[in-house]
This record gives sequence, structure tokens and C-alpha cells, in this order.
Amino acid sequence: MWQIVCLTDDIGNHAFAGMMMVMTTARHAYNGDLGWHLGVLGGAYQASVVGVLGDFPRGPRGYQTLAAVVHDDRSSQLALATHLGIDRTVMTYLIDDLVQAGFVERQLNPADRRQRRIVATARGVAAYTELERRVRAAEDALLGSLDEGERRALRLLLRRVACDLRDIEPAIDPCAAAERAAGPA
Repeated sequence: MWQIVCLTDDIGNHAFAGMMMVMTTARHAYNGDLGWHLGVLGGAYQASVVGVLGDFPRGPRGYQTLAAVVHDDRSSQLALATHLGIDRTVMTYLIDDLVQAGFVERQLNPADRRQRRIVATARGVAAYTELERRVRAAEDALLGSLDEGERRALRLLLRRVACDLRDIEPAIDPCAAAERAAGPA
């Protein structure tokens, strides 16, 4: 960070005024380091979310899996595993735990009898709706140094990059998807 610095001689007269590099805080040492910023934010996010998820099956992975089931059309275990970047054998255990908790069920896929669809139950949609509210509150606390417009902009930019990396359409409205999953009122 460039600052104007004024130096004085031994009796208080201004000896020099000019530009020099001054590092005022450690925060400036990482100005351009995206990896450091993402690492700090990711660690803080993980700790915040784990705190609000409590004993939800498989923690953040279970929550993200339930979110994908509620919001997306990726209804097979393999499609979910690919979308979320989770090994398919790990996904089997994760889905088993969500089934045991009553949040999702495996149903026959009428289009392919060899495949099971993963479908959120009413209990799963209700649990997701409550957890989503709590996770959003934790996220807002984490991003407390940003105003509402900055938070929206950050979320939009991160969503755009993440969806581009996964080559998926980011236009899914989470509220509409949750209402579709819940069925008619």
C-alpha cells in the first residue's frame, strides 16, 4: 500500500516527504492471493455450517446431497455423486444414512428399471427448509463485513464460477424447486 510518509530530523523539522511502500497490516500481505482468501473463507464456512447442522447425517455432505435432491433433477446416485464431486461408493453410504433418517427414499426409475431414483420425502423437504434457513443465517454472519448488496454480488459471482466449472445451468430458483418438491399445498 502506498502512503505519503513524512520524516523529521532530530529537532522536529520535516526532513523528507515522499512516497514509499508501507505495509500497515498483515491483511495486505495477501491482497492478490485468491488461494489464501478461499482457504480462510472455506475453513470458516465449514466450521460455521458444521455448527448449525448439528447431528445431521454426514454433516455438510449430507446437507448438500439433500439440497441437490430437493433442488435438482439429478435423481440417480451416480448423477448426484458426479454433480457433488463425491466418490460413488461414498455416495452409497451417504444415501443409506439419509434413507435411514427418513429424508430421502430410493424409488424405481420407470425409464430405467436398473436404476433407482433418489427422491426427497416430506420430512426431508421440511428438514432441508429449516436447515437452509439456519445455514443462510450462518453464512450472513460469516459475511457480516459485507453489506447486503455486496453479499448478493459475491454469491452471484461465486455461483457463476462454480456453475461454469461444473458446466451446469445456474438458473434454478431454489425457492421454486423446494415448492415443486413439496408438492401441491
